[in-house]
Amino acid sequence: MGKTVKVKSRYTDYILIVPGTALMALAINVVFEPAGLVTGGFSGLAIIIKSLTEGLMAGGIPLWITTTVLNIPLFLIGFKIRGAQVLGKTLFGAAMLSLWLYIIPEISLTPDDLLLSAAFGGALQGVGIGMVFIGHATTGGTDMVASLIQQKMRHYTVAQIMQVLDALVVLSGAYVFGITKALYAVIAIMVITKVSDTLIEGLHFSKVAYIITEKPEEIAQALMINVDRGVTGITAKGMYTGNSRTMLYCVVGKKQIVALKDIVMELDKDAFVIVTDAREVLGEGFV
Repeated sequence: MGKTVKVKSRYTDYILIVPGTALMALAINVVFEPAGLVTGGFSGLAIIIKSLTEGLMAGGIPLWITTTVLNIPLFLIGFKIRGAQVLGKTLFGAAMLSLWLYIIPEISLTPDDLLLSAAFGGALQGVGIGMVFIGHATTGGTDMVASLIQQKMRHYTVAQIMQVLDALVVLSGAYVFGITKALYAVIAIMVITKVSDTLIEGLHFSKVAYIITEKPEEIAQALMINVDRGVTGITAKGMYTGNSRTMLYCVVGKKQIVALKDIVMELDKDAFVIVTDAREVLGEGFV
Protein backbone atom coordinates (compact mmCIF):
# COMPACT_ATOMS: atom_id res chain seq x y z
CA MET A 1 0.00 0.00 0.00
CA GLY A 2 2.84 2.40 0.92
CA LYS A 3 4.51 1.91 -2.46
CA THR A 4 1.25 2.56 -4.27
CA VAL A 5 0.76 5.83 -2.40
CA LYS A 6 4.31 6.93 -3.20
CA VAL A 7 3.90 6.14 -6.90
CA LYS A 8 0.64 8.10 -7.04
CA SER A 9 2.24 11.00 -5.17
CA ARG A 10 5.17 11.06 -7.60
CA TYR A 11 2.94 11.18 -10.67
CA THR A 12 0.75 13.83 -9.04
CA ASP A 13 3.85 15.95 -8.50
CA TYR A 14 4.73 15.83 -12.19
CA ILE A 15 1.13 16.59 -13.15
CA LEU A 16 1.36 19.76 -11.03
CA ILE A 17 4.77 20.77 -12.36
CA VAL A 18 3.66 20.78 -16.02
CA PRO A 19 0.82 23.37 -15.77
CA GLY A 20 2.74 25.25 -13.07
CA THR A 21 5.71 25.85 -15.36
CA ALA A 22 3.28 26.70 -18.20
CA LEU A 23 1.78 29.51 -16.10
CA MET A 24 5.25 30.74 -15.18
CA ALA A 25 6.29 30.81 -18.84
CA LEU A 26 3.02 32.54 -19.78
CA ALA A 27 3.68 35.31 -17.26
CA ILE A 28 7.24 35.73 -18.51
CA ASN A 29 6.53 35.64 -22.26
CA VAL A 30 3.31 37.64 -22.50
CA VAL A 31 3.59 40.00 -19.53
CA PHE A 32 7.02 40.52 -17.97
CA GLU A 33 9.23 40.43 -21.07
CA PRO A 34 7.08 42.77 -23.24
CA ALA A 35 6.77 45.19 -20.31
CA GLY A 36 10.46 45.03 -19.37
CA LEU A 37 9.74 43.89 -15.81
CA VAL A 38 12.63 41.98 -14.25
CA THR A 39 11.46 40.09 -11.15
CA GLY A 40 14.66 38.18 -10.47
CA GLY A 41 15.76 34.63 -11.20
CA PHE A 42 17.17 33.24 -14.42
CA SER A 43 14.04 34.34 -16.28
CA GLY A 44 14.72 37.95 -15.27
CA LEU A 45 18.35 37.57 -16.31
CA ALA A 46 17.17 36.13 -19.64
CA ILE A 47 14.95 39.19 -20.22
CA ILE A 48 17.96 41.46 -19.63
CA ILE A 49 20.19 39.43 -21.95
CA LYS A 50 17.53 39.43 -24.67
CA SER A 51 17.26 43.22 -24.51
CA LEU A 52 21.04 43.71 -24.59
CA THR A 53 21.52 41.38 -27.57
CA GLU A 54 18.80 42.86 -29.80
CA GLY A 55 21.51 44.76 -31.69
CA LEU A 56 23.45 41.55 -32.35
CA MET A 57 20.57 39.45 -33.67
CA ALA A 58 16.95 40.05 -34.58
CA GLY A 59 14.84 40.01 -31.45
CA GLY A 60 17.80 39.18 -29.22
CA ILE A 61 18.67 35.80 -27.72
CA PRO A 62 15.41 33.91 -26.99
CA LEU A 63 14.51 33.48 -23.33
CA TRP A 64 14.35 29.70 -23.48
CA ILE A 65 17.91 29.45 -24.80
CA THR A 66 19.32 31.64 -22.02
CA THR A 67 17.51 29.81 -19.22
CA THR A 68 18.63 26.45 -20.63
CA VAL A 69 22.27 27.48 -21.06
CA LEU A 70 22.41 28.98 -17.55
CA ASN A 71 20.86 25.89 -15.94
CA ILE A 72 23.00 23.23 -17.62
CA PRO A 73 26.25 23.84 -15.68
CA LEU A 74 24.30 24.22 -12.44
CA PHE A 75 22.69 20.81 -12.81
CA LEU A 76 25.99 19.18 -13.74
CA ILE A 77 27.50 20.54 -10.51
CA GLY A 78 24.36 19.70 -8.56
CA PHE A 79 24.29 16.09 -9.76
CA LYS A 80 27.90 15.67 -8.69
CA ILE A 81 27.27 17.11 -5.21
CA ARG A 82 23.75 15.96 -4.38
CA GLY A 83 22.94 13.12 -6.76
CA ALA A 84 20.39 12.61 -9.54
CA GLN A 85 17.60 11.34 -7.28
CA VAL A 86 17.48 14.58 -5.27
CA LEU A 87 17.44 16.85 -8.33
CA GLY A 88 15.17 14.77 -10.57
CA LYS A 89 12.00 16.84 -10.22
CA THR A 90 13.90 20.11 -10.29
CA LEU A 91 15.54 19.06 -13.56
CA PHE A 92 12.12 18.21 -14.94
CA GLY A 93 10.77 21.58 -13.78
CA ALA A 94 13.64 23.49 -15.38
CA ALA A 95 13.27 21.56 -18.63
CA MET A 96 9.51 22.13 -18.74
CA LEU A 97 9.92 25.87 -18.11
CA SER A 98 12.39 26.16 -20.99
CA LEU A 99 10.07 24.12 -23.22
CA TRP A 100 7.07 26.32 -22.41
CA LEU A 101 9.15 29.46 -22.99
CA TYR A 102 9.90 28.06 -26.45
CA ILE A 103 6.30 27.06 -27.22
CA ILE A 104 4.34 30.08 -25.89
CA PRO A 105 4.47 33.02 -28.32
CA GLU A 106 5.97 36.27 -27.08
CA ILE A 107 3.03 38.67 -27.31
CA SER A 108 1.86 41.41 -24.98
CA LEU A 109 -1.38 40.88 -23.08
CA THR A 110 -1.08 44.14 -21.12
CA PRO A 111 0.41 46.73 -23.51
CA ASP A 112 1.37 50.10 -22.01
CA ASP A 113 -0.04 49.30 -18.57
CA LEU A 114 2.76 48.60 -16.10
CA LEU A 115 0.50 48.32 -13.06
CA LEU A 116 -1.72 45.73 -14.74
CA SER A 117 1.40 43.92 -15.94
CA ALA A 118 2.80 43.79 -12.40
CA ALA A 119 -0.49 42.61 -10.87
CA PHE A 120 -1.61 40.14 -13.55
CA GLY A 121 1.87 38.81 -14.30
CA GLY A 122 2.58 38.47 -10.59
CA ALA A 123 -0.63 36.50 -10.06
CA LEU A 124 0.14 34.13 -12.95
CA GLN A 125 3.71 33.64 -11.81
CA GLY A 126 2.65 33.18 -8.19
CA VAL A 127 0.13 30.45 -9.04
CA GLY A 128 2.68 28.72 -11.26
CA ILE A 129 5.43 28.80 -8.62
CA GLY A 130 2.98 27.60 -5.98
CA MET A 131 2.01 24.60 -8.10
CA VAL A 132 5.65 23.72 -8.73
CA PHE A 133 6.45 23.95 -5.01
CA ILE A 134 3.46 21.76 -4.16
CA GLY A 135 4.92 19.30 -6.67
CA HIS A 136 8.06 19.21 -4.47
CA ALA A 137 10.25 20.87 -7.11
CA THR A 138 11.72 24.17 -8.29
CA THR A 139 12.80 25.32 -11.76
CA GLY A 140 16.50 25.58 -10.99
CA GLY A 141 17.78 29.13 -11.48
CA THR A 142 18.72 31.18 -8.43
CA ASP A 143 17.18 28.49 -6.18
CA MET A 144 19.85 26.10 -7.39
CA VAL A 145 22.64 28.69 -7.29
CA ALA A 146 21.72 29.61 -3.71
CA SER A 147 21.62 25.95 -2.70
CA LEU A 148 25.09 25.32 -4.13
CA ILE A 149 26.55 28.47 -2.56
CA GLN A 150 25.07 27.48 0.80
CA GLN A 151 27.14 24.29 0.68
CA LYS A 152 30.20 26.52 1.16
CA MET A 153 28.59 29.28 3.25
CA ARG A 154 26.75 27.34 5.96
CA HIS A 155 26.23 30.41 8.16
CA TYR A 156 23.72 31.76 5.63
CA THR A 157 20.39 30.15 4.71
CA VAL A 158 19.38 29.32 1.15
CA ALA A 159 16.59 31.91 1.39
CA GLN A 160 19.03 34.66 2.40
CA ILE A 161 21.42 33.89 -0.44
CA MET A 162 18.58 33.67 -2.95
CA GLN A 163 17.25 37.06 -1.87
CA VAL A 164 20.65 38.64 -2.51
CA LEU A 165 20.95 36.99 -5.94
CA ASP A 166 17.45 38.03 -6.99
CA ALA A 167 18.08 41.57 -5.74
CA LEU A 168 21.17 41.79 -7.95
CA VAL A 169 19.11 40.67 -10.96
CA VAL A 170 16.40 43.26 -10.22
CA LEU A 171 19.03 46.00 -9.86
CA SER A 172 20.47 44.95 -13.22
CA GLY A 173 16.98 45.25 -14.67
CA ALA A 174 16.73 48.77 -13.24
CA TYR A 175 19.94 49.68 -15.04
CA VAL A 176 18.73 48.29 -18.38
CA PHE A 177 15.02 49.24 -18.33
CA GLY A 178 14.98 52.18 -15.91
CA ILE A 179 14.06 52.74 -12.29
CA THR A 180 10.33 53.13 -13.00
CA LYS A 181 9.99 49.62 -14.41
CA ALA A 182 12.15 48.29 -11.59
CA LEU A 183 9.69 49.74 -9.06
CA TYR A 184 6.78 48.08 -10.87
CA ALA A 185 8.83 44.86 -10.85
CA VAL A 186 8.99 45.15 -7.05
CA ILE A 187 5.17 45.29 -7.02
CA ALA A 188 5.11 42.16 -9.18
CA ILE A 189 7.49 40.40 -6.78
CA MET A 190 5.20 41.23 -3.85
CA VAL A 191 2.20 39.80 -5.72
CA ILE A 192 4.17 36.68 -6.70
CA THR A 193 5.23 36.09 -3.12
CA LYS A 194 1.76 36.61 -1.68
CA VAL A 195 -0.01 34.40 -4.22
CA SER A 196 2.53 31.56 -4.11
CA ASP A 197 2.66 31.61 -0.30
CA THR A 198 -1.13 31.50 -0.11
CA LEU A 199 -1.27 28.60 -2.55
CA ILE A 200 1.16 26.46 -0.59
CA GLU A 201 -0.34 27.55 2.77
CA GLY A 202 2.77 29.36 3.80
CA LEU A 203 1.80 32.90 4.71
CA HIS A 204 4.75 33.20 7.07
CA PHE A 205 8.27 31.88 7.30
CA SER A 206 7.43 28.74 9.23
CA LYS A 207 4.55 26.44 10.08
CA VAL A 208 3.72 24.55 13.26
CA ALA A 209 2.01 21.16 12.99
CA TYR A 210 0.23 19.37 15.84
CA ILE A 211 -0.31 15.72 14.91
CA ILE A 212 -2.62 13.43 16.87
CA THR A 213 -2.10 9.89 15.62
CA GLU A 214 -2.10 6.24 16.60
CA LYS A 215 1.35 5.88 14.97
CA PRO A 216 3.49 8.57 16.61
CA GLU A 217 6.77 6.64 16.41
CA GLU A 218 6.47 5.84 12.69
CA ILE A 219 5.42 9.35 11.73
CA ALA A 220 8.09 10.99 13.90
CA GLN A 221 10.83 8.88 12.33
CA ALA A 222 9.57 9.61 8.81
CA LEU A 223 9.48 13.36 9.47
CA MET A 224 12.95 13.44 11.02
CA ILE A 225 14.43 11.47 8.12
CA ASN A 226 12.51 12.80 5.10
CA VAL A 227 11.79 16.39 6.14
CA ASP A 228 14.93 16.76 8.28
CA ARG A 229 13.12 18.54 11.12
CA GLY A 230 12.98 17.72 14.81
CA VAL A 231 9.78 16.31 16.30
CA THR A 232 8.65 16.58 19.93
CA GLY A 233 6.29 14.07 21.54
CA ILE A 234 3.84 15.57 24.03
CA THR A 235 1.74 13.41 26.32
CA ALA A 236 -1.92 14.35 25.77
CA LYS A 237 -5.24 13.10 27.11
CA GLY A 238 -8.52 12.97 25.22
CA MET A 239 -11.09 14.51 27.55
CA TYR A 240 -13.99 12.71 25.86
CA THR A 241 -12.44 9.23 25.79
CA GLY A 242 -10.10 9.63 28.75
CA ASN A 243 -7.36 7.90 26.74
CA SER A 244 -3.75 9.11 26.86
CA ARG A 245 -1.63 9.27 23.74
CA THR A 246 1.41 11.01 22.29
CA MET A 247 0.80 14.19 20.28
CA LEU A 248 3.57 15.19 17.87
CA TYR A 249 4.73 18.81 17.64
CA CYS A 250 6.82 19.82 14.62
CA VAL A 251 8.00 23.17 13.21
CA VAL A 252 8.84 23.22 9.49
CA GLY A 253 9.65 25.71 6.76
CA LYS A 254 6.72 26.94 4.72
CA LYS A 255 7.75 24.88 1.68
CA GLN A 256 8.01 21.72 3.80
CA ILE A 257 4.44 21.69 5.10
CA VAL A 258 3.23 19.93 1.94
CA ALA A 259 5.74 17.10 2.47
CA LEU A 260 4.77 16.85 6.17
CA LYS A 261 1.08 16.43 5.37
CA ASP A 262 1.86 13.89 2.65
CA ILE A 263 3.90 11.77 5.09
CA VAL A 264 1.26 11.89 7.83
CA MET A 265 -1.60 10.99 5.49
CA GLU A 266 0.40 8.18 3.92
CA LEU A 267 1.18 6.57 7.29
CA ASP A 268 -2.10 7.29 9.08
CA LYS A 269 -5.14 8.43 7.10
CA ASP A 270 -7.08 8.83 10.35
CA ALA A 271 -4.56 11.22 11.89
CA PHE A 272 -5.77 14.60 13.12
CA VAL A 273 -3.45 17.40 11.99
CA ILE A 274 -3.56 21.05 13.02
CA VAL A 275 -1.35 23.48 11.07
CA THR A 276 -0.78 27.01 12.30
CA ASP A 277 1.58 29.89 11.52
CA ALA A 278 4.82 30.56 13.39
CA ARG A 279 5.54 34.27 13.03
CA GLU A 280 9.13 33.91 14.23
CA VAL A 281 11.33 30.91 14.94
CA LEU A 282 14.79 31.08 16.51
CA GLY A 283 17.13 28.12 16.71
CA GLU A 284 18.89 25.49 14.65
CA GLY A 285 17.72 25.42 11.04
CA PHE A 286 15.78 28.69 11.34
CA VAL A 287 16.62 32.38 11.28
